[in-house]
Amino acid sequence: MFDYQGKNVVVIGGTSGINLGIACAFAKQGANVAVASRSVEKVNSAVNELKLANPNGKHLGVSFDVRDIEAVSQGFANIEQAFGHIDVLVSGAAGNFPSCAKDLSANGFKSVMDIDLLGSFQVIKQAYPLLTKAISQTDGKTSANVIQISAPQAYVPMALQVHVCAAKAGVDMLTRTLAIEWGVDGIRVNSIVPGPIDETEGFDRLAPSKALKSMIADSVPLKRNGVKSDIANAALFLASDMASYITGTILPVDGGWSLGGAGAAMDALAKHMPE
Repeated sequence: MFDYQGKNVVVIGGTSGINLGIACAFAKQGANVAVASRSVEKVNSAVNELKLANPNGKHLGVSFDVRDIEAVSQGFANIEQAFGHIDVLVSGAAGNFPSCAKDLSANGFKSVMDIDLLGSFQVIKQAYPLLTKAISQTDGKTSANVIQISAPQAYVPMALQVHVCAAKAGVDMLTRTLAIEWGVDGIRVNSIVPGPIDETEGFDRLAPSKALKSMIADSVPLKRNGVKSDIANAALFLASDMASYITGTILPVDGGWSLGGAGAAMDALAKHMPE
């Protein structure tokens, strides 16, 4: 359905879960893919998966902490040396853990803000010159794309998630603001908002048992939790020419969970938290 032959895609946080699923999906469609995260071991493992998905592509792994601007800058220098330009940036670094606000330390709150919001800004800013370079090589006949991976906490208040709610609300406003500023450059900026996605670390932390996962599924209008390919398919669409007039959009891919079930489900999960 999609053709990303010769396109260069960078997925930040792309070594596990939803983001690795996105990275592999682009690779299967012919893209050259770079992934980045803090863990060198996870980076190497992810690159091996990308090679299996697209043996003929060029794949790269870089390791840095999105909170460290010098490390981010060096990481993008390595990406530029390998790829030259970036056609698609997926900004997916995130931190999350359940905590009641009264028990949340200032450092815990700051850590999530620094990873999700400050980290997103630093990554996208460093990518900007490489995104504009992609457009200049086609004389402006195509767009470059930024896709942020947000969360329903951005606009649905949830118990145990005050830090994530604040951070992701900022991420979505970053998406909207950059869509306005960078549209003239030919860069489209959108957010994907995953719902509860099975077999991901974040979902396992929020719903660590089969019973709790089932309870979450019952709160979703489509009556199932999502899978990683649901998010990957949305990313493939948003970065494609079929979405060429879409920018500044916050796209929920959640089976309708954010329409009402998300907040109630998190309230119910809060009751299962240990004292």
